[in-house]
Amino acid sequence: MKVNGLLYRLLSRHLHRGQLAGFVLANLFGMTIVLAAVQFASDIIPMFTGSDSFLKPGQMVMAKHVNTFRTLTGKAPTFSSEEIADVRQQPFVSEVGTFTPSLFSVVATLGSRKLGVEFSTEMFFESVPDAFIDVDLSRWTWNKDSDEVPIILPRNYLDLYNFGFASSQGLPALSEGLVSMVKIHFRLRGTSGYRELSGRVVAFSKKLNTILVPQAFMDEMNATLSPDRKAEPSRLILTVSNPADERIATYLKENNYETEASDAEAARTAHFLRIIISIVLAVGLVISALAFYVLLLSIFLLLQKNTEKMDTLLLIGYSPQAVARPYHLLTISLNTLVLIASIVIVLLMRGYYLPLFGELYPRYSAANLTPTLLTGLALYLLVMVLNYVAIRRKVLSVWHLHEH
Repeated sequence: MKVNGLLYRLLSRHLHRGQLAGFVLANLFGMTIVLAAVQFASDIIPMFTGSDSFLKPGQMVMAKHVNTFRTLTGKAPTFSSEEIADVRQQPFVSEVGTFTPSLFSVVATLGSRKLGVEFSTEMFFESVPDAFIDVDLSRWTWNKDSDEVPIILPRNYLDLYNFGFASSQGLPALSEGLVSMVKIHFRLRGTSGYRELSGRVVAFSKKLNTILVPQAFMDEMNATLSPDRKAEPSRLILTVSNPADERIATYLKENNYETEASDAEAARTAHFLRIIISIVLAVGLVISALAFYVLLLSIFLLLQKNTEKMDTLLLIGYSPQAVARPYHLLTISLNTLVLIASIVIVLLMRGYYLPLFGELYPRYSAANLTPTLLTGLALYLLVMVLNYVAIRRKVLSVWHLHEH
């Protein structure tokens, strides 16, 4: 304990408080930036990449451009198997899915003639592979023995009714829950068959602007009702590795393809967001590294000033571990203080912006603190290990000189 008391006095004498304050502030600034960037990314990314978000990363819908020539010639803007294979082979494409159209007519009926209220309309169905659907799939099932088919509607359909048609006609607005409770009667008619069944809206999609039914249902009905026709997709849904890849725009232009406007804007926004977060993280890491260097330099200067005294302590029998211990305790104390203060500051910042996210996105659910805590702990342990190794090597070098 005597050596510890002696070295603590040496520390307080030779390590200026301004040096400690400078290190603490610099490291606190750097650590806070890193942890705040990680937590902000964890909190904001679900708003753009959630299950019903219009910014699901790397996903876009592609179609052929409809021009006057196609209209006059009657050529359908569909994709051939060769064109789909070509899209799939592009280096920026990870997955390709097709919109399968219905080869039969669809008449939907709401209400009942017995009650004197019945509404009917012609409509259409499409399907895409389940991997590309952006809503909860727990109710998205169908089999051949079922007389009820689940349906996914675009959310903008409901918005058009509530804020356009209903308000102009004096009709009540409908909630998603209420629409999901209504059973719809369908009459399907193809070239070789006819079928009646019921359906129910199970979800509303922000991403896919079409009326969706399960892929299994679509394949079965097309084969049963119109076996003499072949379903050719008019749209493709892609997952791309980098939405801002310049090759995507070049490929679309060269092949006269186009994407939905929201897809292009979503891709650019998501990519820009990731770039900003990456820059903030990099700046925070640089500041943390510089702060660590300031601490390491201060410790080295202190050790250099006390080389003669350490040599004396080693001569009278104290071990290198005992001589180095006060320096280890100093760095542990300072870095622990920085870590705790950084987490507190991040929590205070989070308490400010989370209510704003809730106002912008009513369905928003905040992420947990696990990524931030793990990042802070990883940086803390890394700095501790580097400090420990540096101090130990310096003390051992003095000890080795004494031995020789």
